[in-house]
Amino acid sequence: MAVDLLGGDEAPAVVVDGALRAVRADSDLHLLLVGPPEVAGALIDALDPAQRARIAVRPAHAVDDPSAARAETTVRTAVAALRAGQADALVSAGSTGATVTAAALGLGRWPEVRRPALAATLPAVAGPVVLLDVGGSLEPSPAALTRHAMLGAAYAALAYGVAAPRVGLLSVGTEPGKGDRARRLADPMLNTAALPGDARYIGLVEGYDVCLGTRADVVVTDGFTGNVLLKAVEGAYAMAGGSPPGGGAPRAAALLGVAGTVVVCHGAARADDIASGIALAAQLWRRDATHRVAALLAGDRTDRTTDTEVPTP
Repeated sequence: MAVDLLGGDEAPAVVVDGALRAVRADSDLHLLLVGPPEVAGALIDALDPAQRARIAVRPAHAVDDPSAARAETTVRTAVAALRAGQADALVSAGSTGATVTAAALGLGRWPEVRRPALAATLPAVAGPVVLLDVGGSLEPSPAALTRHAMLGAAYAALAYGVAAPRVGLLSVGTEPGKGDRARRLADPMLNTAALPGDARYIGLVEGYDVCLGTRADVVVTDGFTGNVLLKAVEGAYAMAGGSPPGGGAPRAAALLGVAGTVVVCHGAARADDIASGIALAAQLWRRDATHRVAALLAGDRTDRTTDTEVPTP
């Protein structure tokens, strides 16, 4: 797993702490730390000899942001390592825009995916709900919302074993015709869209459906609304003392639509959030989720298993 040491509001301290927790929790995990060698050294020094053998370092000194056009930034260096086969996945809590752009340009996008989407999994009362987009693309369009519904349905089926994902479109009411122009146009498009596998579109849903999980397993919206909703839900859980019983979904989002496993943590991530993001990336790679989701979207209906066998890292 390539880990961006400089990504996040409290980097590098929380990233080092989170990476340390991840290595100690998973004895099969190997990390490629991308950032200043002296920062990586602080993590390596805290490990025992056996754990140190599972750590490698790739020097990079520039912090990632959308204006860093030519710098060898940590995310771009990590993407290059992923593209070269020197890492299996990438985890960053840095600028979402910079990470999405670097991944799309450096790894390439899937066919027919113009705008990659960030998919977060929320611990709803009735079970996990995949919410997307939560920040990958801020501008909504009916075509993007429809494509993201397909991405989310395939992801829920293959990453979380949902046999027949129910897909809802987030709006301000459940009656047909509710919402802005993008939703009004996307709703009929989704009604006739051929969703992957056994997924089905159940129509418009509202904000509380994301927290309840009784109507939809996948909720689709634009990146601006999804990001605001995600942080509001996380804040509400914090005020209530934690997630619902049976929660524990990773506090990180998978980037869907690019040719590689990329996980983005939010900028205010704590050490446990970084560890959770690294664990999610490892889980997705072990399940070969990226390739299997892409195959399912391409119409390979033979790859619809939900087994838990994973390749050895």
